[in-house]
Amino acid sequence: MKKFFYLVTCSTCTRIMKEIGIEKSGIELREIKGESITEKEMDEMIKLAGSAEALFSRVALKFRAWGLNEKKLTEKDYRKYILEEYTFLKRPVLVLDKKIYVGNSKKNVEEMKKAVK
Repeated sequence: MKKFFYLVTCSTCTRIMKEIGIEKSGIELREIKGESITEKEMDEMIKLAGSAEALFSRVALKFRAWGLNEKKLTEKDYRKYILEEYTFLKRPVLVLDKKIYVGNSKKNVEEMKKAVK
């Protein structure tokens, strides 16, 4: 799988897309609000990331709104919530065959740049 998962309304995702040159890379772009993540894609991302928790965003507005900050979440919960609500996916996510890059840390963006070129 060679896909870049992002949210079109996320200015950070847009900035990173430009910074790493994703649009010229030939990698499939997946806007997660318009086209939900499939269970198969989710399972592959979990396998590459090592856990569903690694893909889960605790800064999503709905994390507190849904009271998830007060619950002890399991791997099944993390997977379920990401599939249910796109905002719970830590963004962006770049999957290149057997490697995954999750999130927008400076180090991660630098690694994405190297991988895309």
